[in-house]
Amino acid sequence: MKRRDFINWVGLGWIASSLPVAIAACTSQTTAPTSSTSGDWQTVGTSAELDKNGQLIANNSPVGPVLVVGTSKTANLIAVNPTCTHKGCTVTWKAEAKKFACPCHKSEFGADGKVQKGPATEPLKTYVAKIEGNSVVVKPT
Repeated sequence: MKRRDFINWVGLGWIASSLPVAIAACTSQTTAPTSSTSGDWQTVGTSAELDKNGQLIANNSPVGPVLVVGTSKTANLIAVNPTCTHKGCTVTWKAEAKKFACPCHKSEFGADGKVQKGPATEPLKTYVAKIEGNSVVVKPT
Protein backbone atom coordinates (compact mmCIF):
# COMPACT_ATOMS: atom_id res chain seq x y z
CA MET A 1 0.00 0.00 0.00
CA LYS A 2 1.32 3.41 -0.89
CA ARG A 3 1.69 6.11 1.71
CA ARG A 4 -0.89 8.30 -0.03
CA ASP A 5 -3.48 5.46 0.00
CA PHE A 6 -2.78 4.82 3.69
CA ILE A 7 -3.31 8.49 4.58
CA ASN A 8 -6.52 8.58 2.53
CA TRP A 9 -7.89 5.53 4.38
CA VAL A 10 -6.94 6.95 7.79
CA GLY A 11 -8.57 10.27 6.89
CA LEU A 12 -11.71 8.54 5.66
CA GLY A 13 -11.86 6.49 8.87
CA TRP A 14 -11.48 9.60 10.99
CA ILE A 15 -14.30 11.37 9.11
CA ALA A 16 -16.59 8.33 9.40
CA SER A 17 -15.96 7.99 13.14
CA SER A 18 -16.50 11.72 13.71
CA LEU A 19 -19.75 11.89 11.74
CA PRO A 20 -22.10 10.93 14.64
CA VAL A 21 -20.51 13.59 16.85
CA ALA A 22 -20.85 16.22 14.11
CA ILE A 23 -24.50 15.31 13.52
CA ALA A 24 -25.28 15.50 17.22
CA ALA A 25 -23.56 18.88 17.50
CA CYS A 26 -25.45 20.29 14.53
CA THR A 27 -28.86 18.98 15.57
CA SER A 28 -30.61 21.47 17.79
CA GLN A 29 -33.43 20.49 20.05
CA THR A 30 -35.54 23.52 20.72
CA THR A 31 -37.62 22.17 23.55
CA ALA A 32 -39.25 24.99 25.44
CA PRO A 33 -39.43 24.71 29.19
CA THR A 34 -42.59 22.83 30.10
CA SER A 35 -43.26 24.77 33.24
CA SER A 36 -42.57 28.18 34.64
CA THR A 37 -42.73 26.74 38.13
CA SER A 38 -39.89 25.68 40.35
CA GLY A 39 -38.97 22.17 41.40
CA ASP A 40 -40.57 19.17 39.73
CA TRP A 41 -43.87 20.89 38.86
CA GLN A 42 -44.89 20.37 35.24
CA THR A 43 -47.59 22.16 33.26
CA VAL A 44 -50.22 19.75 31.88
CA GLY A 45 -52.87 22.18 30.63
CA THR A 46 -54.79 25.35 31.31
CA SER A 47 -57.39 26.14 33.93
CA ALA A 48 -59.84 26.96 31.11
CA GLU A 49 -59.49 23.39 29.76
CA LEU A 50 -60.05 22.01 33.26
CA ASP A 51 -63.11 24.18 33.90
CA LYS A 52 -64.70 23.18 30.59
CA ASN A 53 -65.59 19.60 31.69
CA GLY A 54 -64.36 19.43 35.27
CA GLN A 55 -61.47 17.28 34.12
CA LEU A 56 -58.36 17.58 32.01
CA ILE A 57 -56.54 14.73 30.31
CA ALA A 58 -53.00 15.27 29.10
CA ASN A 59 -51.74 12.19 27.27
CA ASN A 60 -48.37 13.64 26.26
CA SER A 61 -47.40 15.65 29.32
CA PRO A 62 -43.78 15.82 30.53
CA VAL A 63 -44.62 13.38 33.36
CA GLY A 64 -46.62 10.97 31.18
CA PRO A 65 -50.40 10.61 30.89
CA VAL A 66 -52.27 12.65 33.52
CA LEU A 67 -55.97 12.97 34.32
CA VAL A 68 -56.78 15.97 36.53
CA VAL A 69 -60.24 16.20 38.09
CA GLY A 70 -61.80 19.35 39.61
CA THR A 71 -62.10 22.99 38.64
CA SER A 72 -59.94 26.06 39.04
CA LYS A 73 -62.05 26.94 42.08
CA THR A 74 -61.57 23.51 43.72
CA ALA A 75 -59.25 23.57 46.70
CA ASN A 76 -58.01 20.01 46.19
CA LEU A 77 -57.51 18.80 42.65
CA ILE A 78 -57.22 15.07 42.00
CA ALA A 79 -54.53 13.96 39.55
CA VAL A 80 -53.64 10.41 38.50
CA ASN A 81 -52.03 8.53 35.66
CA PRO A 82 -55.22 7.25 33.94
CA THR A 83 -53.60 4.03 32.71
CA CYS A 84 -55.22 1.06 34.46
CA THR A 85 -52.61 -1.05 36.20
CA HIS A 86 -54.37 -4.26 35.15
CA LYS A 87 -54.22 -4.22 31.34
CA GLY A 88 -53.44 -0.61 30.42
CA CYS A 89 -56.89 0.70 29.47
CA THR A 90 -57.68 4.35 30.19
CA VAL A 91 -59.78 4.84 33.32
CA THR A 92 -62.58 7.41 33.50
CA TRP A 93 -63.70 9.55 36.42
CA LYS A 94 -67.15 8.78 37.85
CA ALA A 95 -67.99 12.04 39.64
CA GLU A 96 -71.16 10.77 41.33
CA ALA A 97 -69.29 7.85 42.92
CA LYS A 98 -66.02 9.80 43.35
CA LYS A 99 -63.94 7.01 41.82
CA PHE A 100 -62.05 6.02 38.69
CA ALA A 101 -63.43 3.10 36.70
CA CYS A 102 -61.79 0.98 34.01
CA PRO A 103 -64.16 0.32 31.12
CA CYS A 104 -62.28 -2.81 29.99
CA HIS A 105 -62.28 -5.13 33.00
CA LYS A 106 -64.28 -3.12 35.56
CA SER A 107 -61.49 -2.34 38.01
CA GLU A 108 -62.29 0.59 40.30
CA PHE A 109 -59.93 3.02 42.02
CA GLY A 110 -60.58 5.58 44.75
CA ALA A 111 -59.83 9.28 44.37
CA ASP A 112 -56.49 8.49 46.04
CA GLY A 113 -55.69 5.99 43.25
CA LYS A 114 -55.98 2.92 45.50
CA VAL A 115 -57.69 -0.21 44.18
CA GLN A 116 -61.27 -0.57 45.41
CA LYS A 117 -62.31 -3.42 43.11
CA GLY A 118 -60.18 -5.81 41.02
CA PRO A 119 -58.96 -7.40 38.88
CA ALA A 120 -56.31 -4.64 39.19
CA THR A 121 -54.01 -5.16 42.17
CA GLU A 122 -51.73 -2.09 41.89
CA PRO A 123 -52.89 1.50 42.56
CA LEU A 124 -52.87 4.27 39.97
CA LYS A 125 -49.88 6.60 40.07
CA THR A 126 -50.93 9.86 41.73
CA TYR A 127 -49.77 13.45 41.46
CA VAL A 128 -50.10 16.60 43.51
CA ALA A 129 -51.95 19.15 41.37
CA LYS A 130 -52.57 22.87 41.67
CA ILE A 131 -53.52 25.92 39.65
CA GLU A 132 -50.69 28.35 39.06
CA GLY A 133 -51.74 31.44 37.15
CA ASN A 134 -53.75 30.06 34.21
CA SER A 135 -51.91 26.73 34.19
CA VAL A 136 -52.67 23.39 35.76
CA VAL A 137 -49.43 21.97 37.14
CA VAL A 138 -48.65 18.56 38.63
CA LYS A 139 -45.82 17.02 40.59
CA PRO A 140 -45.30 13.28 41.19
CA THR A 141 -45.98 12.20 44.76
